Amino acid sequence: MNKLFPSAAAALDGLVADGQLLAVGGFGLCGIPEALILALRDSGVKDLTVISNNAGVDGFGLGQLLETRQIRKMIASYVGENKEFERQYLAGELELEFTPQGTLAEKLRAGGAGIPAFFTKTGVGTIVAEGKELREFDGQTYVMERALVPDVALVKAQVADASGNLRFRLTARNFNPAAAMAGKVCVVEVEEVVEVGALAPDDIHLPGIYVHRIVHNPSPEKRIEKRTTRAA
Repeated sequence: MNKLFPSAAAALDGLVADGQLLAVGGFGLCGIPEALILALRDSGVKDLTVISNNAGVDGFGLGQLLETRQIRKMIASYVGENKEFERQYLAGELELEFTPQGTLAEKLRAGGAGIPAFFTKTGVGTIVAEGKELREFDGQTYVMERALVPDVALVKAQVADASGNLRFRLTARNFNPAAAMAGKVCVVEVEEVVEVGALAPDDIHLPGIYVHRIVHNPSPEKRIEKRTTRAA
């Protein structure tokens, strides 16, 4: 089975649709599938619910989809670097489901593992727990959180072989494996494609069984979110 597609647009063709639940890997601007996000914008699909740690920055990453009003709702743990995100939310133009960061990661991991729900202490006694089931275990109160199973997951990896086995680079691994495992269909953007067998088994971070489509993007922009310098 050939999983390699000639472009990001081709990889999304016939896959994305209005009103879908999508998961997008990465953390800030680190490890985000830049080409796939751009292709998603150009596809014109709308009314999306997007699961991501945050929504990039103004004009880049998921911020591009906010500018075109293609996102109806965000499920995220952080929004602080995107002024348009803030503006739309405060104006009532964008729905937001704030989720503690560890809980968000576990909701995706659980979805990929076939676990429909789990209990956590995080959020008990706050608005995070409002309307959710509470239960006591060993004298402590926990809140039930439902797993997330997105229709499509868009992720970024450093290397893929032809079967879709993936290797991530350092902190670019954040949220990407969990998002990939949770998605009903996973599309991965990679900087390098190698032959099957080129990756040692111990170097594979995510097996190809979770990956359905691969896009080769050898030269992503990798924009720096905040540049900090010091005098020489």
